[in-house]
Amino acid sequence: MATDAGPAINPIEQFSIHEILPISIAHVNFSLTNSGLYMLLAVAVSCLIAAIGARGGSGVPGRVQALAEMGYEFIAGMVRSAAGEHGMRFFPLVFSIFFFILISNLVGLIPYSFTVASQIIITVALALMVFFTVVFIGVKEHGAGFLKLFVPSGVPIYILPLVVAIEIISFLSRPLSHSVRLFANMLAGHITLNVFGGFVVMLLGAGAATGVLAVLPFAMTIGLYALELLVAFLQAYVFAMLTCMYLNDAIHPGGH
Repeated sequence: MATDAGPAINPIEQFSIHEILPISIAHVNFSLTNSGLYMLLAVAVSCLIAAIGARGGSGVPGRVQALAEMGYEFIAGMVRSAAGEHGMRFFPLVFSIFFFILISNLVGLIPYSFTVASQIIITVALALMVFFTVVFIGVKEHGAGFLKLFVPSGVPIYILPLVVAIEIISFLSRPLSHSVRLFANMLAGHITLNVFGGFVVMLLGAGAATGVLAVLPFAMTIGLYALELLVAFLQAYVFAMLTCMYLNDAIHPGGH
């Protein structure tokens, strides 16, 4: 005889993509999905913050303007430290990537919202954009000199072929590591939050006796939520910092 075991916890359901606004042009699906909607939201908020920050003014800056100016100084310092003063021409790219990832991560922490970075296709697209930008800039500015990136100085000639092969493999694997790091951290964090939150709901719904036990998973959920706030910022920072380091290779392939 079947028994009611209560609601099942499905932590993967929160990452499912579904259509919000069906659009079909010439039998090609251009529908707006929940993923696309939250990406547009992240872009809109990023543009709004940048516009308010660029407005300036002689008076005391407001909170949003102060946040934008602080973000500008933070990203500018990151670019200068990792890619030098010549890397500042890529400041708009790094700034956009950082705020897009940060805002989408923070929005994803709102209950019943969607986490854009939990989709591997999104993080791969960002990583490939950075990868091909590095290759294009490196070849455009240095030509064959860009190959110095794969030939470290001071390596003995008898192990040089092995080192060059390792450097090439490492370079080609950058988009994979760059994208998977962000994707895996956001996916794992949200799954954990969903599981502990599900435990709280199940224990509270099982009756007063078991409801007391919900205190522990509830406390864990609060702690994990605070941790995910930190992870949301750290993952945006790590992605942007790695972008700066890769761009530095395009600017200075010889390491100078």
